[in-house]
Amino acid sequence: MNIAIWVVVVIVVLLIVWGIMTYNGLVRGLNKVEEAFSTMDVYLKKRYDLIPNLVETIKGYAKHESETLEKVIRARNLAVKANTMDEKISSEKNFQSMLGPLYAIGEQYPDLKADKNFLSLQNELQNLESEIANSRKYYNAIVVKFNNMVMTFPSNLLAGMFGFHRQPMYEITDAAQRENVKVQF
Repeated sequence: MNIAIWVVVVIVVLLIVWGIMTYNGLVRGLNKVEEAFSTMDVYLKKRYDLIPNLVETIKGYAKHESETLEKVIRARNLAVKANTMDEKISSEKNFQSMLGPLYAIGEQYPDLKADKNFLSLQNELQNLESEIANSRKYYNAIVVKFNNMVMTFPSNLLAGMFGFHRQPMYEITDAAQRENVKVQF
């Protein structure tokens, strides 16, 4: 009889330890997801701050391209105003699609391509784009790890009980964004 009680006690203790470790792992995973998104958000904010300067520089050279430039600024403003993670991802995808035409305008004007301000802004933007791409990769890697914990057995039992849910991946869903920008002179 004593052995049966000890076996039950050991099993209960192991289940409690497993539950605590799994819960703490889920909390750490969610915190990493939020940190990764925040890192990406910082780079996006830097880009949003840089774009108006680039647009103003281009405006001086490409006055008749104002419709495209206005669309870029509108998309940028919507992205800046987004509040939730889902809103930010959605508005960023829209904004990203507007950058292709902006780059194409910059390529169409030889005088603009030689302008020091434009070159400096373009270089800074290229560096930011690289940082954004790296932060998206990091974010998606962290989300995959977290989502695996939330969805796989047996940790999914605790995840559901404590309200942990899958987090959104940053994916390009618009086929047009996957195509190369066409520059025509």
